Amino acid sequence: MNTIGQLIATLFLDRDLAHREHLRVTGPGSFAAHMALGSFYDDIIDVADKLAEAYQGRHGIINNIPLLSNDVDGDIIAVLEAHLENIEAMRYKAVDKTDTPLQNIIDECVGVYLSTLYKLKNLE
Repeated sequence: MNTIGQLIATLFLDRDLAHREHLRVTGPGSFAAHMALGSFYDDIIDVADKLAEAYQGRHGIINNIPLLSNDVDGDIIAVLEAHLENIEAMRYKAVDKTDTPLQNIIDECVGVYLSTLYKLKNLE
């Protein structure tokens, strides 16, 4: 499997997981979590699309973006943290580190995760 396809598939998976959690979250801090997850799924799909299009502009069509399933136990915070770690581990396999325009878009992806994790952990 190509690494760029895996990276983009992870973004797509987390968009779906965040949307599901956004719709079911209840209890103390639920409004903040609801809003943080709503922002995440809107923002991450935009930046995932931006990454895929820019990559394809340079390298051609990505022929294999798999459908992934979540294999991380725990709440949405644990899932996003684990998937962020995976994204950061595969970024230089997916895109050469000297390809700064594409790396900058991956940085945007990482920023969406970090901002969301801050909101989920600290806002009520």
